[in-house]
Amino acid sequence: MKKNFFLFFSLVAMISFSCSAERGKFRLPVENISITRSDGTAFEVRAEIAVKQEERNYGFMNRKNIPAGTGMLFVFENEQQLSFWMKNTPHPLSIAYITKSGTVRDIFDMKPYSLSPILSTGSVKYALEVPQGWFKACGIKPGDRVEIPGKYR
Repeated sequence: MKKNFFLFFSLVAMISFSCSAERGKFRLPVENISITRSDGTAFEVRAEIAVKQEERNYGFMNRKNIPAGTGMLFVFENEQQLSFWMKNTPHPLSIAYITKSGTVRDIFDMKPYSLSPILSTGSVKYALEVPQGWFKACGIKPGDRVEIPGKYR
């Protein structure tokens, strides 16, 4: 009986650890982010929100699985030219740089583990990372609109 009890709790602990490790180092709030194409078609991303510098710096590092329809929204205090890289990030990602008004300025694909900087072409306030190819599959392009949740505007 004691052996089964110990095995059960060991299994629960392993599952809890693997789920939290897959979620990331930080416990980030999660919000639905709506993106509307120029033709009016809307898509939703279930995004973790990284606001603090240490959250933004860590991002999706060490995540092996990022499901389609999910992502991470990076929120900055001011509009500025942003630069991201893929240090310690094994999952291929696409990034959209978004202006303060919610307009997609740029979309780039990023290679796993690359230390090459991916720069926005101008000042932006947000970056949205999703699994590579998701923007393309949804037909999302520069000029499309992102609805940023109110408390992050």
